[in-house]
Amino acid sequence: MGPQFPCLRRKNRLPDHRAKPLEATAAIPSLNTREWQLRSTKPLCYRSRMLIRYDAIIIGTGAGGGTLAFHLARAGKRILIFERGPFMPQEKLNWDTSAVFLDNRYHTKEIWQDKDGKELHPQQSYFVGGQTKVFGAAMFRMRAEDFGVIRHQGGISPAWPISYSEMEPFYTRAEDLFHVHGDLGSAPAVPGGYGSSFDPTEPFHSRKYPFPALANEPRMQSIEDSVRKLGIHTFPIPLGLKRDEAAPLESKCVRCDTCDGYPCLVHAKSDADINCIRQILHLPNVTLMTNSRVTRLLTNPNGTEVARVEVIHSGPGVGSEDFAPPASGGRTVSYSADLFCLCAGAVNSAVILLASANDKHPNGLANSSDQVGRNFMYHQADALLAISRERNEDSYTKTWGTNDFYLRDTDPNYPYPLGQVQPVGSFHSEMMKGDAPPLTPGFVLETMKHHAVPWWLTTEDLPDPDNRVTLHNTTPLAVQNAQPGLGGPHPSGDTGHTNESEQVSDNAPYRIQLSYTPNNVESFERLKDRWIDILKRAGHATTSVPLHAYFKKRIPIEGVGHQNGTCRMGRDRTSSVLDPNCKAHDLDNLYLVDASCFVSASAVNPSLTIIANAIRIADHLVSERLK
Repeated sequence: MGPQFPCLRRKNRLPDHRAKPLEATAAIPSLNTREWQLRSTKPLCYRSRMLIRYDAIIIGTGAGGGTLAFHLARAGKRILIFERGPFMPQEKLNWDTSAVFLDNRYHTKEIWQDKDGKELHPQQSYFVGGQTKVFGAAMFRMRAEDFGVIRHQGGISPAWPISYSEMEPFYTRAEDLFHVHGDLGSAPAVPGGYGSSFDPTEPFHSRKYPFPALANEPRMQSIEDSVRKLGIHTFPIPLGLKRDEAAPLESKCVRCDTCDGYPCLVHAKSDADINCIRQILHLPNVTLMTNSRVTRLLTNPNGTEVARVEVIHSGPGVGSEDFAPPASGGRTVSYSADLFCLCAGAVNSAVILLASANDKHPNGLANSSDQVGRNFMYHQADALLAISRERNEDSYTKTWGTNDFYLRDTDPNYPYPLGQVQPVGSFHSEMMKGDAPPLTPGFVLETMKHHAVPWWLTTEDLPDPDNRVTLHNTTPLAVQNAQPGLGGPHPSGDTGHTNESEQVSDNAPYRIQLSYTPNNVESFERLKDRWIDILKRAGHATTSVPLHAYFKKRIPIEGVGHQNGTCRMGRDRTSSVLDPNCKAHDLDNLYLVDASCFVSASAVNPSLTIIANAIRIADHLVSERLK
């Protein structure tokens, strides 16, 4: 008997391609591989799957890949989806601050290197749903100005080859798909639809938000009232949380204090796993292979198209007599399709292209411009604590922000953008341990926690060709690691057990190098100064301290949750990797549908733009390439 890959399929029945609200779609339980196989028809063995010609192969299940898979599947296309990790387990440790932020339970064990060759432990989450399993669920549209040229103190933010007006319909559909809760206030009429009476920088919406914004709790309401009296414009933050404030008994979201940066134990966060992948697993045209890392893309002899993907499968059956596993301990096989959609994230999509070099593409696939891996961006961002005499007993604080400094500083002598201010969703004393003096008593940190409000500040960092991903030859090229999975017991944090039951394939230590030198830093420092001054004048901060544990220190650059760039789109094939439809200039059937296509980073969270762009590309593929 051949090995059983971790493939997920449901019983064969005709798909219903009619669009249905996600609330009406039956929830698919989180089951381990064997349970899926017992409930479904017996999966094809891997040798049979290798012979299938798929309409599209999708590599990655995050914001881009999950969204793309959802739309291609519901259009009836036969798709094969690869995810290098397993399904994330629902367990008490999902909401354990020490496990999540100090032990990095849900981050990869992969070791990269920074520009100086020092160890870099990235905050990458390799699970079905990708980084959306642990994101903060802030769902911002980029400002209309972000799609054009913007002059910063640190340099130029270049224009995209598409405009906000072209993206707007897809933003609207993305907000529907990911249950975005927001508020435009009185929604004044503007060209194209509705504006915001709260935020002057908000671009037009053709439709209002599908769900109402989350309300403030008392402490955040008090601070918002105070800063508004100083003339600051505040707005409700658009959030992908399944919270019904009018009917909390029926609401999935319980408005807990373990949301921002945590996995959601009750699946109330709108992530690519729950909102996209699990909504299509019942379709007979969908095959998902977990614990399956794509290592290379193989072209046809002329190098004009991708012909196959090479995959290492991990997990049960490794070392079966049916094949000879490579030195990594995993299984390497290949699969074919008409189209290949690389959605592995800005870093790993570049890694796969660079690793796919051949005689026709000696510098890496799709790299005739020498731009693959370059122009990496991830925002100038920091979290800080504003400490005051007033107690903060709010549970969830990420309810309002300000863009008053987004397009221009208030200082006429500094006519440059600064960025965005928003709260961190929740805060616990354990997050301060890394920055507190040695032997600081726990009760001191706990007292500080009850008098602190955490803030997240973001400034755009700018594309720089020397900020880049590169690849090194190592022996071996890959290693097997273990990470949390669905099987086995799921203890709480006080037991000392971690249950890392899933085998995954990772790149060998130091194979990936991420070189980054910060830019546009002066604007970021000004943004921090502006906000601290406002909080002090409003009476809501007597002092402030950096909160590095939330997303690690900015140097080295472990906090890559907002990674983008590396394979930017453009009309000039000599200075870009992709065309405006995210197809590789150099290959006819390769698309990149993640944040790697970004031309600039803007200063807002990238998730909604990734999702909206994936919907845009899905429409293009269905109407033009997969007729």
